[in-house]
Amino acid sequence: MPEKLSIDRAINLAQLNDPWLEASQFNQHKLAATAVAAGQLDDPKVSLGVANIGADRFDFNQEPMTQLKVGLTQMFPRGNTRSIKTERFNLMAHEQPILRENRLALLKKQVSIYWLDAYQAQVSISLIEQDRPLFEQLIELVTASYSSGFGQSRQQDLIRAELELTRLDDRLNVLNQGYEEGLERLKGLINHSQGTVIDVTDQVYYSLGSELPAVREHDVLPIGKDELLNALSKHPAVKAMDVQIQAEYKGVELAKQKYKPAWGLNASYGYRDDTANNINRADLFSIGLTFELPIFTKNRQDQGLKAALNSVDSKESQKTLLLRELLAAFDATRAQLFRLNERSELYEKTLLPQMKEQAEASLNAYTHDDGDFAEVIRARIAQLNAQIEALSIKVNVAKAHTEINYLLSGRDNSHPQAISSGEQR
Repeated sequence: MPEKLSIDRAINLAQLNDPWLEASQFNQHKLAATAVAAGQLDDPKVSLGVANIGADRFDFNQEPMTQLKVGLTQMFPRGNTRSIKTERFNLMAHEQPILRENRLALLKKQVSIYWLDAYQAQVSISLIEQDRPLFEQLIELVTASYSSGFGQSRQQDLIRAELELTRLDDRLNVLNQGYEEGLERLKGLINHSQGTVIDVTDQVYYSLGSELPAVREHDVLPIGKDELLNALSKHPAVKAMDVQIQAEYKGVELAKQKYKPAWGLNASYGYRDDTANNINRADLFSIGLTFELPIFTKNRQDQGLKAALNSVDSKESQKTLLLRELLAAFDATRAQLFRLNERSELYEKTLLPQMKEQAEASLNAYTHDDGDFAEVIRARIAQLNAQIEALSIKVNVAKAHTEINYLLSGRDNSHPQAISSGEQR
């Protein structure tokens, strides 16, 4: 018996084999190492040379000022530049786990949608295959009635029955195509070139199961705008944006440091040889300080600070846009979910039973020479279409819950609270 590729197993495999998550970990390590490096002083510079040597003979002992000179220079960056750079890179490194949290939620959402698409195609195929024998029996019934010359069967009834059976076969081909495409999309998310490769088209993983799995629903749906915005502000994508904004503020601090001078300390030691008559010459030691004068700031420091502030404003605007998009997606999905639940209840309680009664009544009337064969066909097709549409509604309900679960993926559900259908509006 084929093992089922459950929705949970598909999600786990996708999250386990996702190369993006692996790349994010490498990025985090890279940024953490860069933060350490950014906090260090520049390497000191060493200079070696011969100073004040006579150009006529190039004799080291000729002139009293001739010396072998060794120098050391150490530069110090402006203000708190090093510590601010370290903090900024640490923030960027801290963003990676939040981005991975969002990636996991996205994978769960995408895999769930692909799985549900394949499941819908699989169950629709099953519904048509269950009804196909009924159409074959109808053909046999019409053929027998038409051949015997009794009843109301006509040649066009036989042609109509065969046509509808052909249409069912065509629908099966289309659904099988959709099912296989859904499995291939799942395989694209599940497999990793360096990880475990699962062939979801293989017989072992061919079945997705016959029951629609329960997609975990949030017990609390935010009602007011403030409550909803508070919930959406905990979304991983928004939290990642918050970290980016903090990093941009560090960029502002860095721009302000450019108004401060960078400075350097240099020291040198000059060795002098004794004179020709062996008189000792004192060696020379020098020390000095160099620093910048940031006095022409209009087109450099001022513009750099302006650019950094604009970058902060840009990130703030992006966060506002992201929250607006999440809010619109939530409101649209919640409204869709409310209507889908209404339709699902209507189908289960009213339409499907009525369609079944109509199909049975049409067939009974026809078998008793009191009905039209075209009506029998229409009733059977309508019943099948209603079953497939009811399935589609259930799948769309599951997709809507999947979308809401993603939108509220950063929310704490420690205090569940029921929500009425009226409040969902």
